[in-house]
Amino acid sequence: MNLSKTDPQIAKLIKLEEKRQTEVLEMIPSENYASRAVMEALGTVLTNKYSEGYPKKRYYQGNKIIDEVEILAIERAKKLFKVPHANVQPYSGSPANTAVYFALLAPLKDKIMGLSLAFGGHLTHGAPVSISGKYFKTVPYELGKDGWLDYDAIEKLAKSQKPKIIVCGFTAYPRKIDFKRFGQIADSVGAYLLADISHITGLIIAGVHPDPVPYADIIMTTTHKTLRGPRGAIIMVTEKGLKKDPELAEKIDKAVFPGLQGGPHDNQTAAIAVALRQAQGKPFKRYGEQIVKNSQALASSLNGFGFDLSGSGSDNHLILIDLRTKGVNGSVAAIALEVAGIVVNKNGVPFDTMPPFYPSGIRLGTPAITTRGMKEKEMKKIAKWISLAIDEVKNERFPTEKEARIQFMKGFRIRVEHNKNLKKIAQEVKNLTNKFPIP
Repeated sequence: MNLSKTDPQIAKLIKLEEKRQTEVLEMIPSENYASRAVMEALGTVLTNKYSEGYPKKRYYQGNKIIDEVEILAIERAKKLFKVPHANVQPYSGSPANTAVYFALLAPLKDKIMGLSLAFGGHLTHGAPVSISGKYFKTVPYELGKDGWLDYDAIEKLAKSQKPKIIVCGFTAYPRKIDFKRFGQIADSVGAYLLADISHITGLIIAGVHPDPVPYADIIMTTTHKTLRGPRGAIIMVTEKGLKKDPELAEKIDKAVFPGLQGGPHDNQTAAIAVALRQAQGKPFKRYGEQIVKNSQALASSLNGFGFDLSGSGSDNHLILIDLRTKGVNGSVAAIALEVAGIVVNKNGVPFDTMPPFYPSGIRLGTPAITTRGMKEKEMKKIAKWISLAIDEVKNERFPTEKEARIQFMKGFRIRVEHNKNLKKIAQEVKNLTNKFPIP
């Protein structure tokens, strides 16, 4: 019996979400559209199987075909990234990073050095509220006043703190990463370098972002975002990492299973394999190149409308806008833009004085709209709509007290949903998205 008959409520909600995704501009940098082939692999009988262990070393019977699926995913990852070892079993990026820490660090003793969450790092890079910050000592580094990575300051901090793992790779940094310099810094203090390339994997594959493989010991990537696969993750060990520690791959594999996980999600593994194959060809390279072209065109147009961009622009897939010069809070802006059919996320900016739930900025990116086929011409339109939408709410006086903020946001949501000018933008967005269907 199909879903619409078995559970019409869920079927209806899925259809509504499909309609929403079709009619809006999905511009959260970590979101994308998986291909039909990827989603077909996810929705197969592979979801019925248990396969604890690794290929040829399972704890359950009946895994002969599953072994072939996982081996195919592993070999494709190794070939695509040019690494000697890959583990495709992590359920997502956070467990993958945690597995690396559990493999290599002594709890409450060894140090993780990662970019501060407030400056564009990830929760799992040592944020105090996450397991990475609770179970290990953490040494956060920050961006410079110009919004760029300050490698001299990072090196000085590393030499004084002697971390065992240095993490590079970020969630809200719009510029290229100098992996070579990070590798030199890590080597100078005897640390492992973990490159978390979750956001920029597709750009690295396309050759429009530097490659960490020659310089990092361990590479972690999620498999959605710019890779356009399913939710999941891959942990890779490089030749450099194996030279530093010949048992590195084995330690990480044991940390994933049996350390943190039981059976892998075999349907997810198959979908990862599909995504890795799709990333091998020239169309994917052109896609990655267009992501960056679109991001730079959008950044240029936003600059033209007077927006203050962190790092002064973008040379990857994302843009971080500091709205303080516009007199708008990030929470207010994100809600107004959603009403206008443009989906971004509120986000802290470097040296933000506001709390994380009411930050001063918004984060947006071009992976999903590039998947739909949009190019530089469309970026100019989008920048204009963003500017018009922000103008509609820039006079909203944002409260300073916590309780007042909660009450303000409740009333604001009601008011903004009836804003005629925002609704007009939403209709124009819909007219544009009709010309660029989801592949």
